[in-house]
Amino acid sequence: MQDEDQIRFNKVVNDRLSRKYERLHGDIFNNIEQERLRKALKAAAEAVRTGAEPIYALDYGCGSGNLTGHLIGLGANTVSADISEGFLDLIERNFSQTGLSEVLAINGKDLSGVEDARFDLVATYSVLHHVPDYLGIVGEMCRVLKPGGVIYIDHEVHESYFDRTKEYVEFLSRARPRVNLRRYLRLLLDVRGYKHIIRRLMNPRYKREGDIHVWPDDHIEWDKIEQLLISESFEIVSKEDYLLYNSIYDVDVYNEYKNKCVDERLLVARKQI
Repeated sequence: MQDEDQIRFNKVVNDRLSRKYERLHGDIFNNIEQERLRKALKAAAEAVRTGAEPIYALDYGCGSGNLTGHLIGLGANTVSADISEGFLDLIERNFSQTGLSEVLAINGKDLSGVEDARFDLVATYSVLHHVPDYLGIVGEMCRVLKPGGVIYIDHEVHESYFDRTKEYVEFLSRARPRVNLRRYLRLLLDVRGYKHIIRRLMNPRYKREGDIHVWPDDHIEWDKIEQLLISESFEIVSKEDYLLYNSIYDVDVYNEYKNKCVDERLLVARKQI
């Protein structure tokens, strides 16, 4: 797909999935991952050095409000940005009553219309692999941050996910159910999904939710992100590689392996004053 087609496809799919998105993503919406995320966002907010009180935050690619809810819980005035009107409608329904929530429709290419140095914190979670020019978007995040502001990039695949180390293969084979009847039943009843199965057979790199950079030879390159941040006068505050917990995993197996292997990364960097 061309970039414009990819962005358009992402918008259509996310508009359609917005109301059931959380039910489809047990890899995100589970207690273990949500607690990790809450702590990580709290630490990122505490790393802000702009002097603002409360801080002004941007949730880029907000989806159903995964980050938005935590940011508002931290007392941050939060702008939730997405290409999907379905998601933005959901954000307004769920968070407008807090008095801390705004929504912003974006184009998937840049942050045109957002002035320089507007935000104290810019956060994004599981989004960059949907963006054709993800380095360009990271550059835009840098632009809209104030000096002393913090950028938070989370839940993007780490190199070890593709390396398939012995420990990681063992973990997956033990942690995942051998037969996931719930998933198979959902797929069987998803009439619209048969179209996607056919498209996947025609194009092995087709993803229903529009993922782009999810292949061993085409994925998010963390070293390039770090190089870009450093060139924009950012200092790395923290970098954490972690093993993502999915609700289908056996929790005891997960706890056994969580310090042995990783598949995701969190990067937090601060713009120099």
